[in-house]
Amino acid sequence: MTEFATIKYSGPENGVARIVLNRPEKRNAQTMELLSELNSAFDLAAHDDDVKVIVLAGEGPDFSSGHAGTGNLDMKNYKPVGTWSGFGAPGQEGHWAVEEEFFLGFCWRWRNIPKPTIAEVQGWVIAGGLMLMWPCDIIIAAEDAKFTDPVVAFGVNAVEYFAHPWEMGVRKAKEMLFTGDVILAEEALRLGMVNHVVPLDELTSFTTAMAEKIATRPAVGLKLAKQSVNQTQDAQGMWTALQSAMSLQQLGHSNMRNVHDGIPVDPEGGKVIQEILSAHKKPRS
Repeated sequence: MTEFATIKYSGPENGVARIVLNRPEKRNAQTMELLSELNSAFDLAAHDDDVKVIVLAGEGPDFSSGHAGTGNLDMKNYKPVGTWSGFGAPGQEGHWAVEEEFFLGFCWRWRNIPKPTIAEVQGWVIAGGLMLMWPCDIIIAAEDAKFTDPVVAFGVNAVEYFAHPWEMGVRKAKEMLFTGDVILAEEALRLGMVNHVVPLDELTSFTTAMAEKIATRPAVGLKLAKQSVNQTQDAQGMWTALQSAMSLQQLGHSNMRNVHDGIPVDPEGGKVIQEILSAHKKPRS
């Protein structure tokens, strides 16, 4: 079994593999190491014929507080799995290349795994946390789950996997992005962004029961059903829209570099985001 430093992998048990983000002391903030290991774990589960369903969860009080510790997005310790190039190029070109690989590229790979995937989320799901949750087919949320993408305050358009219009509809997506306001679990359920909201102490058992139920179905039927739904979104232009949004994000970063002496985001944005998060109950410790 592959050993990981930032995630936990277990299974399959009753046809279910379980991947857990394991940086609870950092509220599962995403480093390049974590994202690389998560991609490897998804590949491990995808290629194991004994795995019928994959569950993604987060250790500790929060599913994921988003990007942190990605630093200068240095690729020297990582082998690309996609076909993008120019990782060491100067200016925005190098930054763009790494984001295409680690953010949009990884998310699209996970979205297209031909097995059902279930996200099990609790506490804060902030910006990059959405990027891990949204590629999953089903989302089960604890009652304390809180969702936000406040990064317009940084001078860019949104998190790199721009699935917002598909996840909550066009008008709510605009409101979420313009204001940065937090969406609570029950509203997320009403919007169709999550499938179920359950008490925190039932989150894992509920998710596991659903995963094991799905795992009793024929793998080929599950694969065909998933592909049929995904291809409906593809026909609507989802991939084209995601790529377009990524290009606009690079424009935002480039603009911020020019305005703020090489810094790719508005430095004042952090204060705005802290105000948004502080308006809600602080994450459990």
